[in-house]
Amino acid sequence: MAARVARLKRRSEFLRVAAARRKWVTPGLVLQARPSDAAAPGDFRVGFTASRRVGGAVRRNRARRRLRAVVARVMPARARPGYDYVVIARRETLTRPFAALIEDLAEALDGVAKAERRSEEGRTS
Repeated sequence: MAARVARLKRRSEFLRVAAARRKWVTPGLVLQARPSDAAAPGDFRVGFTASRRVGGAVRRNRARRRLRAVVARVMPARARPGYDYVVIARRETLTRPFAALIEDLAEALDGVAKAERRSEEGRTS
């Protein structure tokens, strides 16, 4: 069974994920991750953001909609349960082909997971 997706909504939740300093940058998006304090076991939480650098309100909203669609396709099967994720739009989010955005998110999830495993191995050594 795939994990359930909950949303990050409060600024403090976004800042907590950013403070963990686990991120992966791809041409179409930036993914930040951290183990969750509040997600139910087996679930994960996701937040979306787009700065003014992406464009005006219409462009930022379109970028977030595209990211929500990509997350709905990729994350239920690939995200680590018990984690909080923040998906950040980039300028390229608007023009990048949808299939490429899906690949970007899959790559970012794999990259963040590898970085997490390396840091866990470093703590046990």
